[in-house]
Amino acid sequence: MTQLTDTRPAIGADPVRSSPAPLRPTRDVGPTDRTRGWLVTIFLTVVAAVTRFTMLNYPTDAGTPVFDEKHYAPQAWQMLTGGGVEDNPAYGLVVHPPVGKQMIALGEALFGYNGWGWRFTAAAFGTVLVLLVIRITRRMTRSTLIGAIAGILLIADGLTFVSSRIGMLDIFQAVFVVGAFGCLIVDRDEVRARLARADAEGRIGLTDFGPRLGVRWWRFGAGALLGLSCGTKWSGIYFILFFGLLTICFDVAARRAYGVRRPWVGAAVRDLGPALYVLVLIPLLIYLASYWGWFASEDGYDRYSVGNAIGTGGPWSWIPDALRALWHNQAESLKFHSSLTNSAGNHHPWESKPWSWPMGLRPMLYYYADSGVTGCGQNACVKAVLLVGTPAMWWLSLPMLAWALWRAITRPDWRYAAMVVGYSAGLLPWFADLDRQMYYFYAVPMAPFLVMGLALTLGDILGPSALVRGPWGRWHAAATERRSLGLLLVCLYIGLVIANFIWLWPILTALPITPGNWHDHLWLPSWR
Repeated sequence: MTQLTDTRPAIGADPVRSSPAPLRPTRDVGPTDRTRGWLVTIFLTVVAAVTRFTMLNYPTDAGTPVFDEKHYAPQAWQMLTGGGVEDNPAYGLVVHPPVGKQMIALGEALFGYNGWGWRFTAAAFGTVLVLLVIRITRRMTRSTLIGAIAGILLIADGLTFVSSRIGMLDIFQAVFVVGAFGCLIVDRDEVRARLARADAEGRIGLTDFGPRLGVRWWRFGAGALLGLSCGTKWSGIYFILFFGLLTICFDVAARRAYGVRRPWVGAAVRDLGPALYVLVLIPLLIYLASYWGWFASEDGYDRYSVGNAIGTGGPWSWIPDALRALWHNQAESLKFHSSLTNSAGNHHPWESKPWSWPMGLRPMLYYYADSGVTGCGQNACVKAVLLVGTPAMWWLSLPMLAWALWRAITRPDWRYAAMVVGYSAGLLPWFADLDRQMYYFYAVPMAPFLVMGLALTLGDILGPSALVRGPWGRWHAAATERRSLGLLLVCLYIGLVIANFIWLWPILTALPITPGNWHDHLWLPSWR
């Protein structure tokens, strides 16, 4: 976090010989323990890989996909064997963009059409997600310890754990979204470094708007990743809107911190145009590029709808037929999604609404078997995969958000504000259409931001790392005691989270358990 150097006179200073001066951010080089930081990151990433890849091909439905893998694994295989395009003969309509299915196809290309094949890239992305969260949290807090805490919490999160072990789309979107968020955090640091150089060279006050910042490659990377997010699921658009506001606010705050006379106008003049280019045009181009197989195909679904399903004339006839056909295809997909409403009679036994997601009140049953199951030590056994967030984390989400909003508003602390923006982008837009059929796996992109918020809060409990030196050079015993107590509380909490995750392990991985044990794991009536 950027600190300010206060050049006002200290208490007891001579007022004649001291004078106030503008505040400027001190030079922030970030964490200096680079080697240790990477060692911790690599170790925790390996732990994440072990948990995600262990028994990855289990369970299956007699060797076939389970739950919504039945949609995406065959579609990915069609892409792999059909020139990059899915024909979707069983369902009559392709309802999601191709990027996530292209990712699944990579695993199937390596291992074939089996559990390892259609789940391999999901596990790889779930492992990369842990790495990203560690590095992003470390950069935000300038603390390897807090970054490591975030990584441990994410490893032990049931929601992202199960999502990393099934061939569905949500884990891919989560990685693209978090990667884009991380790029914007690095871009924030780069902007401040450039403004610091401009300030040292005396260029800050040359205009009311402040200096130009040049090409911002990290923000370009964020735009590319957001394009891939939209190419996985359309809900990536929500993150474009929220992250766009976030990066502009970062720019305004940076210009204000370095004394630009009109920071808001400066951000509008200098930064808004490039931001729209990077966060709107680049994602759009990448989204269109993800349909390369469809554009090149002769049998892609709706590929030649112009002149068949839709006319060739009209005010839009100047647009190339391929783009008009894609527009028709997207409109049909939107119509399909819009029709999945409760009022139209579309009800699912495991449906949930967004107000239940922050605490994981309505999980999702992905797999259940109670016939012919052995291995639990009794005559009757069951096995199941329940998509559920680890309660020791998710049940604290509302207090964490309340604390985060308090810190973001009263301090203000940009780290909490950025985390809340990412979390809100994954939650708030879904309240706009509550009649629509929704499920808990929509909350997967929220999980990394929940973990970041918890890690920030635990960092506040730990307190400052440096002891406070009192009169006569003695260390304050209260500071030492406070630090020790904070460390104890944080360790106990992390231990509780890990124990909770271990307790849930059988119903996250379909291990054979007794029916009584299965019911013991269903803590809430809404879990049944």
